[in-house]
Amino acid sequence: MAGHSKYKNIMYRKGAQDKKRSALFSKLSREITVAAKMGLPDPEANARLRAAVIAARAQSMPKDNIQRSIDKAAGGDAADYEEIRYEGFGPGGVALIVEALTDNRNRTATNVRTIFSKNGGNLGASGSVSHGFERMGLVEYPASAGNDEKVLEAAIEAGAEDVEADESGHRIWTNVESLHQVVRALEPMLGEADSAKLAWKPQTEVEVRGDDTANLMKLMDALEEDDDVQTVWGNERIPDEELERLA
Repeated sequence: MAGHSKYKNIMYRKGAQDKKRSALFSKLSREITVAAKMGLPDPEANARLRAAVIAARAQSMPKDNIQRSIDKAAGGDAADYEEIRYEGFGPGGVALIVEALTDNRNRTATNVRTIFSKNGGNLGASGSVSHGFERMGLVEYPASAGNDEKVLEAAIEAGAEDVEADESGHRIWTNVESLHQVVRALEPMLGEADSAKLAWKPQTEVEVRGDDTANLMKLMDALEEDDDVQTVWGNERIPDEELERLA
């Protein structure tokens, strides 16, 4: 069940994302509002909303902002957002899945297509790359949550499917249906998670080197900077030396 893999590319991207704090808060607010609108405006009774609130707390989003986003949905003041998934390929043949929340499908489609074409990527049809990923639940903890053995034992007891760990933290994978039961079971043992969400786990990874590394990061950063894009998933594996060259 235990697995270990290098995720310094995630650390690199998280570092870049920290520089866009206000934009990140906007995206977190949108997810909270959509989650609250789709179910009850109570995180304890709405699994998706609970996950959105956990993610917001992990990014130090103020409590007032979180509550305001929930109230907006409860009061009927929120815009109608549509969930859309785009699929395509980036430099080096990396498969990418882009998840968006939008109130204007045409605007978002145009923006995503333009970003792909300007940064060495190719936007594909729906289903063109998702067959190479598995839809799963992902619970993330910082490295400080405990050593590998402690987290593995907690994950097994909570009913998780797999665990990955490295210096950036712990990633606990679950099946989709049991994500929130696993989150609740882990809390008494490891504390509150940094994030709990549905994710796309690649079945195989593509190693990226040379110019493709910088070009891929540029494409992924440009996608994440778009206001409508919530998450970008890829099957890239970037060697440490390549990321150090970018730094």
